[in-house]
Parts: sequence; structure tokens; C-alpha cells
Amino acid sequence: MSGPERFGGTAWWCTRLALARAGARARRLRPGGRTELDADALVLGGGTDLDPALYGQVPAGAVDVDAARDRYELALLEHALRRGLPVLGICRGMQLVNIALGGTLHQEIPGRPGAPRLRQFAVLVRRRVMVAPDTRLADHLGREELRVNSLHHQAVHRPADALRVSAVDEDGVVQGVEDPDRPFLVGVQWHPEYLPLQPSQRRLFRRLVAAARG
Repeated sequence: MSGPERFGGTAWWCTRLALARAGARARRLRPGGRTELDADALVLGGGTDLDPALYGQVPAGAVDVDAARDRYELALLEHALRRGLPVLGICRGMQLVNIALGGTLHQEIPGRPGAPRLRQFAVLVRRRVMVAPDTRLADHLGREELRVNSLHHQAVHRPADALRVSAVDEDGVVQGVEDPDRPFLVGVQWHPEYLPLQPSQRRLFRRLVAAARG
């Protein structure tokens, strides 16, 4: 699992536990490490904002970027895709997959009816997500509607051409993407590692591990 050079310990331990419960052993990947993975799958974790320059924009306000992590994770993703490894992008990780493949982001989720809910940061479930029924994500989760946490102020704006939007929330914000032409390239905007009591989130990690073994 990729993450920042410093901090990020909670996400790492929660993801490590989720993968262990699914039967896998996780390795922590941080900037400065090798990008030629000796692994069977890649999890791109959450964290700071991605540099707007990566998707052709200038900062629209205060941004918290980690350029070294951006470069490292883009290289990790390139290597994983070249090898055909299963990839799960979580929050920032989903956004990184999107821009790596040519998509763009909302630097700030635009105001609209319900906007106060959009800015509600909570580890516990707060948002209702609808998953398209004929998608890999629906199959991985085993559900087409669920409640998730919300820990982001940015989101996918224009999806990359290779990606399909597979889930949105009650305000139309993209909550899931996938590449239908790859066995397992999935991104979710929420943090499944913080929802271990939800069978659907445990199932998502099990499906990732099964894809890695396959």
C-alpha cells in the first residue's frame, strides 16, 4: 500500500488489517522506495491533494500537495498497469488513477444544493452511494446502494476516457470508477479500510486479494 513518507499510520494499519483479514500480507510503500514492484497488487492510499499541474490547472486556492509522493505513486501505477497488476485506488488514490489516465479533478467540490453535506468530514458513514448494477464495483461490493464515510474536498471532474464512472453519491459526486477492459482497476472515493464492520467493504478487499492470486 502506498502512502506519505511521514504520518498516514492510521490508514496504513487499517488497510493492513483489512488485507490480512482477506488473506494477504501488505507492504508499506513510501516516496523514495523502489517503483519496480515485487508484489501481486497495488493499493493507492488516501492523503494530500494532488498537484493541479498534473491535470493542467493552476491552484484555485490553498492546496496541500506532496510532489515527491505524486511522482512516486504515478511511477508505481505505471509499473502496475504495465504488469497488469490489480489496482485499488482509495480516495486520493482513485483521483490519482483518474489523472494518470488523462482525467481531471474538482479542486474544490462545487457548491450546489446539499453542499454542506459534501464538506462533512467523518470517518463514520454519512453519505449514500449508488453503484451502477452492471459494473465490476457492484459485483465486488455485492451491493448497489451503501452508506460510506466522507473524508475529501476534491473529486473527479472529467473521468479519463478509459474509465467508467461506476458509483455516485446523493449529490452526483463521483464515488467509484473502474476500467472495464482490465480485470481489476477500481477506485473508490470513500475509505473502505475504516469500515471493517461492513460486509461489502470486507468483500471489496477479498476480491482484490482473489484477483492478485489469480
